[in-house]
Amino acid sequence: METAFQIANALVLPQWLLMIVAPRWRFTEWLVRSYLIPVLLACLYAYFIFSGGPLNFNDFSTFEGVKSLFSKGGDGAVLAGWIHYLAFDLVAGSFVLKDSQEKNIPQGWIVLPLFFCFMLGPIGLLAYWLIRTFYLRKIA
Repeated sequence: METAFQIANALVLPQWLLMIVAPRWRFTEWLVRSYLIPVLLACLYAYFIFSGGPLNFNDFSTFEGVKSLFSKGGDGAVLAGWIHYLAFDLVAGSFVLKDSQEKNIPQGWIVLPLFFCFMLGPIGLLAYWLIRTFYLRKIA
């Protein structure tokens, strides 16, 4: 489990760093457009989410059910949950970068939202939404 955890973490770091320090580099743009890293994470996720036996999809409908998924699923379920976060936080960060470039929002304005997407997912998306709203109103 620890090895898979380290691999999943290592997979996302290069793209995050490139999105912050070299956002317009051709390789960075290719990574962001291709969704290669989130797709690789999705493969890892599928392995760990389904390797613990059959899922009871009803468990997703209640808080107690979700807690049960993690407690009954053990390390594999927790790792799958972590990989889920890594993948979707990276998708959110990719959206922030692409959208900001399309809207011509200066890169300096999105470094903090990208950092928050990396560390706190939805807070980064919220921060970007606030910046995007302010910036677009300012230039309108």
